Amino acid sequence: MGSVIVHPIPPVFDENSRILILGSFPSVRSREAHFFYGHPQNRFWRVLSSVLGERTPGTVEEKKSLLLRNGIALWDVLGSCEIEGSSDASIKNAVPNDLSVILGSANIGAIFTNGGAAYKYYKKFAFPATGRDAIPLPSTSPANAAWSTEKLTREWEKIIRGLR
Repeated sequence: MGSVIVHPIPPVFDENSRILILGSFPSVRSREAHFFYGHPQNRFWRVLSSVLGERTPGTVEEKKSLLLRNGIALWDVLGSCEIEGSSDASIKNAVPNDLSVILGSANIGAIFTNGGAAYKYYKKFAFPATGRDAIPLPSTSPANAAWSTEKLTREWEKIIRGLR
């Protein structure tokens, strides 16, 4: 089994954030890059920028700027866990992040999860604490090969309703 890893990336949000997007736990590549969705094959940044009608960001600062100027908070459900590589299926001994850090300071109107594992962990750990439902979205991970980038983008357009 993998060793316990503590989430190394702080949440991105400010008082103007209107939606919260939650992943499960950062991949190896994201942990190495010290920012969310760091694997070049993960389609998160391409899908999100397409939905927002913006250029795909390249740097961490461009990514943070894209999120904040569009009212989007970003974090993960889990704050620590045992994990083998980047495999959500291998997660054991999960400990959730405290989402009140974001929910207590921003007027979040909708919560979305990126993929089935994030939704599962949200329902298990966060829903009892927040009492707020989350809207599951298909994973932007390259492991979700059944979904094309175009199909993902169409499904992820649901976030626009939360931003209005």
